[in-house]
Amino acid sequence: MDTLSQHVTDTLRDWVLHGKFSPGARLEEIPLAEKLGVSRTPVRAALATLGNEGLLEHLPKRGYTVRAYDIGEIVAAYEVRAALEGLACRQAAQRGLSNDAVAVLKNCLDEGDRILAKGELLPEDHLPYQQVNITLHNGILEAAGNPWVRRFATQAQAIPYASDRIILWEDHGIILRSHDDHHRIVSAIIARDGARAEDLMREHVYYAGIILKNNYERLAQAYRV
Repeated sequence: MDTLSQHVTDTLRDWVLHGKFSPGARLEEIPLAEKLGVSRTPVRAALATLGNEGLLEHLPKRGYTVRAYDIGEIVAAYEVRAALEGLACRQAAQRGLSNDAVAVLKNCLDEGDRILAKGELLPEDHLPYQQVNITLHNGILEAAGNPWVRRFATQAQAIPYASDRIILWEDHGIILRSHDDHHRIVSAIIARDGARAEDLMREHVYYAGIILKNNYERLAQAYRV
């Protein structure tokens, strides 16, 4: 896949995962191409890729529509994430972190501390904090050294509202709790306490699923265009 097609695919995947399209919405090549400022060719390739990933459904004479997931399926994805990312924490702790891995995780913690120290998150803080969250979770999956855990955990995130990109921006207390969890998880991994690291991550992701379930309608409305 060329660079432009990959960019279009990544953008559309991000929009679907954020719930920017209603379940069942038809995604048409021409409007998407105009919105993205590209030709129809990379859009067509992107839709086919997302169809193969299960995010879209291809229907005869209708093209691609956004696959509908009910809240039970989304919560189930969080449960799978909790188990797999917990396992990743245990394996990372057992292996021990490289100096580079420690630096990446500590940088995430420091950057999160800096952003949250303001007492509130401004709109311009959303993307940087979201990237902190993604980098930390991915860094732990990478540090586990288990390609299967990484692969299946990534698949579990590839469902709308089940990814680590979804954050309830309006509730600063929930975000503070989440970042405090990150500190405890990273500390346990560095201390090579695999059991504690696993338990902390399981609780962290499971709690995120509960928050999503309790605020699903509000989140869906906020992220949808």
